Amino acid sequence: MKKSRGILVLILTAIITVFFCFTAAVGIGPTGTGAAKNIKTGLDLAGGVSITYQAKDSDPSSEDMKDTVYKLQKRVEQYSTEAQVYQEGSDRINVEIPGVTDANAILEELGQPGSLCFITQQDEDGNANFQTDANSETGYSLARSLDEIREAGCVVLEGTDVADATGGAIQQQNSSSREYVVDLTLTDEGKTKFAEATQNNVGKQIAIIYDNGVLSAPRVNEAITGGKAQISGMESVERAQELASYIRIGSLSLELTELRSSVVAAQLGEEAISTSLIAGMIGLIIVILFMIIAYRVPGAVAGLSLIFYTATILLTLNAFDITLTLPGIAGIILGIGMAVDANVIIYARIREEIGAGSTVRAAIKAGFSKAFSAIFDGNITTLIAAFVLMWLGTGSVKGFAYTLALGIVVSMFTALVFSRLVINALYAVGVRDEKFYGKTEEKKVINFVGKRKFCFTLSIILILAGPAVMLIHSTTGGKALNYSLEFSGGTSTNVTFNEDLDIKTIDSEVTPVVEEVTGDKNVQPTKVVGTKQVIIKTRALTLDEREALNKALVDKFDVDESLIQAESISATVSNEMRRDAVVAVIVATIFMLLYIWFRFKDIRFAGSAVLALLHDVLVVLTFYAISRISVGNTFIACMLTIVGYSINATIVIFDRIRENLHGSRRLDEIEEVVNRSITQTLTRSIYTSLTTFIMVAVLYIMGVSSIREFAAPLMVGIICGAYSSVCITGALWLVMKKKIGAGQDTVKAAAAAAPAKKTAQSANTQSAPASNAQAQPKKKNRKRVQERLAAQEAAKNAENSSSEENK
Repeated sequence: MKKSRGILVLILTAIITVFFCFTAAVGIGPTGTGAAKNIKTGLDLAGGVSITYQAKDSDPSSEDMKDTVYKLQKRVEQYSTEAQVYQEGSDRINVEIPGVTDANAILEELGQPGSLCFITQQDEDGNANFQTDANSETGYSLARSLDEIREAGCVVLEGTDVADATGGAIQQQNSSSREYVVDLTLTDEGKTKFAEATQNNVGKQIAIIYDNGVLSAPRVNEAITGGKAQISGMESVERAQELASYIRIGSLSLELTELRSSVVAAQLGEEAISTSLIAGMIGLIIVILFMIIAYRVPGAVAGLSLIFYTATILLTLNAFDITLTLPGIAGIILGIGMAVDANVIIYARIREEIGAGSTVRAAIKAGFSKAFSAIFDGNITTLIAAFVLMWLGTGSVKGFAYTLALGIVVSMFTALVFSRLVINALYAVGVRDEKFYGKTEEKKVINFVGKRKFCFTLSIILILAGPAVMLIHSTTGGKALNYSLEFSGGTSTNVTFNEDLDIKTIDSEVTPVVEEVTGDKNVQPTKVVGTKQVIIKTRALTLDEREALNKALVDKFDVDESLIQAESISATVSNEMRRDAVVAVIVATIFMLLYIWFRFKDIRFAGSAVLALLHDVLVVLTFYAISRISVGNTFIACMLTIVGYSINATIVIFDRIRENLHGSRRLDEIEEVVNRSITQTLTRSIYTSLTTFIMVAVLYIMGVSSIREFAAPLMVGIICGAYSSVCITGALWLVMKKKIGAGQDTVKAAAAAAPAKKTAQSANTQSAPASNAQAQPKKKNRKRVQERLAAQEAAKNAENSSSEENK
């Protein structure tokens, strides 16, 4: 790169970074387009709409209630991945949708949950089931009551037989015009029913009935047997989406009526949000200063990259309309710490090359080139997990996956493109002295795998301690883990105060009173906008505890006890959502294993990586069991973060082992290769873990209680991830290498050595006893290996120097 071009790159980089930062902070135009303040936020940050439905059936079964809650959860995720649906009492369901303020609009779009079914045009006796409305050529009405139609056996499909419905527009074949349609996806049982119904009614109409009204009466053109159907002929995309909405909401197991709706305020005050943001800024500054001290000029480039990364993340959150919650802010701040990793890998490589005698220019080129595989494999492995979680996850799991994928893509771009452009531009303008970059001298190899028995024993103790503590809690009358409201449900107390309290006052005055009565810190107050009502969610309270809470509220705040209402509420994370999360994580782990196997051509790399990942998760679970930190939505986000963090750290070490192996080696030499690889990447492991730990630690010190519950186990996970990557993963792979498939490796080595062995035996027959020819001390072998490696390194340095001179 020429000097003039380098100056231009630096100027453009500065302009783009400043523009991104300005846009993220202030926005563009009068509406502030792109500003961080316009990011869609969750109930905890910005509030939203709360809707309560009641089942028409006075005594619905628990199975129908659970099924309806789960299906409603899937419906409301179209508004936000952070939307929550949970049962209240025995026959009510609460829906909380963040980031919206118009309850009526939501009710209109979501639809009124009612009875949905599909009926034939007429019965066997020729009696009409529906007819054209006299006032409309396209409208229809029932010719007789729905009860009579059901008795005649004309209902061919129930709402519960429909798995999903979506409305939209498609391009007509051989035409520029668009057609508006509704696509239906049926359940397995619905697929069979609909196939029979359409086969028997080709050329006739099948009407969609909702609460005794005809929504649509499409004509059957052919038998539909694949479980998917399309209703065409809609007059507009809005009409198609409206019909799809009715079909989706009508497929619930229960008929529901709207009981009440309200707009609720943010669960956390502005002070809590600003404190967390300040913590993030302080952590970012500390990390940037650390990188400059550790890596000099490249460290300054890394700092600029992190600023660019943060601004880009905020802009893309806006662009992709991703819902951001307070744990999401913590996840972004954590992502800043993890984004350092790619830069550390690159700059550590540059210093190694300079230490080995390469010129600065050659070292920069080699540093990016050699770091690419570790960065690519580590991030792609985590990205695979994110895509699987998007595909199979629900609720907060899906929301986490979007944020994770976004962070990975932006991190790779800033490290491999942005940083490379800037550091090459700096070299072009004259920053060429190696003192600006530093160099790494050859380190003494540490015998990490020699301590594997101790490390394995320690890890087993830490892992088994978790189930042991959980068993103790269970047998002594408690819960294995301290499940939060999201996992175990609790009690919702609606209190009408004498004055309109703000969130700050509620947190400082009301919440401590509730915590004192319940003896539990897991309290979630929510203010109903435009009223003096506050909804307080706590763990499940007994009748005596409810009375004690009522008395405390009356004594402290002089509220009218008749205006205090309490109801039991279910977990916001249903059993189905937990199942979906577990399945998603298992499938993601399998895909990661397959990818590592494919890239490293060795199942033992994949197996040891997954075992190390499982190790980190189980150790953090032990921390949850011992510390009694509440297990809720942040627990899911924490565990998923550790999965991504752990696998990324493992890939870096495995990449160096793969590089140092230089093809096939004898088993007695592999231990040295593993130790040398871990030693060479030790600085990266320490620096990455330290910078990430700093970000989370500042967040823990300055954040609110819910953030601390997220940050504390993350800090444990970071420490555990560093420990497992250095002390466990390499040793696990070595054990597998020796124990699993070692015979195949020996056969391959023997086959490769067969010609040399045959020659040696021929020579021995003429000159010396075979026993003397086979006596080769291990020290001599090791010395030859070291001499060969030194010769290869010298040749490489000579080649680099020659290349530099030619340039």
